[in-house]
Amino acid sequence: MRKLFSGLWRIITYPFRLLARIFSPITRWINRIVNEVRNLLSEEPEDEPLPDTFVKTMQNPSGLFEHINALRKHLLRAVAFLAITTAFSLFFAQQIIDLLAEPVGGIGGLVAIDVTEPISVFMRVSLLSGFILALPYIAFELWLFAAPGLSRKSRLMGLLAIPAVVLFFMSGVLFTYFVILPEAIPILLNFLGIETIPRPSTYIGFVTSLLFWIGLAFEFPLIIYILASMRIIEARSLAKQWRLAIVVIAIVAAAITPTIDPVTMSLTMIPLILLFFISVALAFFAQRKREPETD
Repeated sequence: MRKLFSGLWRIITYPFRLLARIFSPITRWINRIVNEVRNLLSEEPEDEPLPDTFVKTMQNPSGLFEHINALRKHLLRAVAFLAITTAFSLFFAQQIIDLLAEPVGGIGGLVAIDVTEPISVFMRVSLLSGFILALPYIAFELWLFAAPGLSRKSRLMGLLAIPAVVLFFMSGVLFTYFVILPEAIPILLNFLGIETIPRPSTYIGFVTSLLFWIGLAFEFPLIIYILASMRIIEARSLAKQWRLAIVVIAIVAAAITPTIDPVTMSLTMIPLILLFFISVALAFFAQRKREPETD
């Protein structure tokens, strides 16, 4: 009788034991990440000037290979997570394509010529969606790589800045979708009075590239704040170069926007110029925050 109950118990609990066996590597990985973060936030590294660190690295190149191996490990984990989120995005990629194609009447407004066009568009949209979903973890892996060389306060600030990375990127994506595309698409489709029937590969390729690059451009203030905190750039020198910055922004706007009409370029340039001055203000703020530490 005991053997019978033991066998029944093993049969009943088998699914739970199987799930525990499947998820045990994931739980071990999560525990390892949590312990690594706890150690990074509790330890205070030696404060060593950057030139001294560079000299030591040149004298002992093996340390450089250790950093390269560490970067490879973090990048591999980020790519693996990106693969997971991209695979997850496959389930709703069609709805995203329909949303992106709204300015041309949805998916029905796109006409494919190549046999492989729908598949390539499907994968491209899944990859962009997967990148957006994986962005917090990608930023977290970059933080894990950079954290050992930062002070404890900078580590905490970097960890808290990860939500800001996602917020800035999504702001650029939403601005592109709701402001730039509604103005640019009608001009593109009826330029010189010639009606254009968009192909999925060209239209979706153009839209996803625009969403991605303007999303990255919106990360500029955060990058400037970090560089100013690390004493790599100075706020005053950055502010003095505002004329050059506007010229560079105009070139960037011309490169990433689909048309050269003044309306579309202005819609792209204006937020980028505002982002530059926000970056200058954040650089001054970062500089003032570190002044008491240097006194």
